[in-house]
Amino acid sequence: MKAPELRGMSDDQLALTLKDTEKHLFQLRFQSATDRLETPSEIVKARKDIARIKTVQRQRELAKVHAATDEQLANAAKRLEAKTEGPGKRKAKRGLARIAALTTSRAAKKPATTPAKGS
Repeated sequence: MKAPELRGMSDDQLALTLKDTEKHLFQLRFQSATDRLETPSEIVKARKDIARIKTVQRQRELAKVHAATDEQLANAAKRLEAKTEGPGKRKAKRGLARIAALTTSRAAKKPATTPAKGS
């Protein structure tokens, strides 16, 4: 599957396609183990399709984060702070770092307000 085709799909269709492709890859690996695989390149193609699908999903996820308001980012940061201990803490800390970087870059882009002249 090509990337433009994947970008034209909805999120649900992408998730379903990912699930189907992962099942297909499992079947190919099973066939490979039992020496019945006719075209070994199919495994590589399936792995690349999975990577393309996950890339498109990640691009959409990042687009949603960049489109989020400052208030939504603050709420997401609070949720992630609660997860910084225990399993999954590394992912939560990375998410917090991304949110912090995004908010600082937004703050740097905002023009500084200056008092009006003549007052």
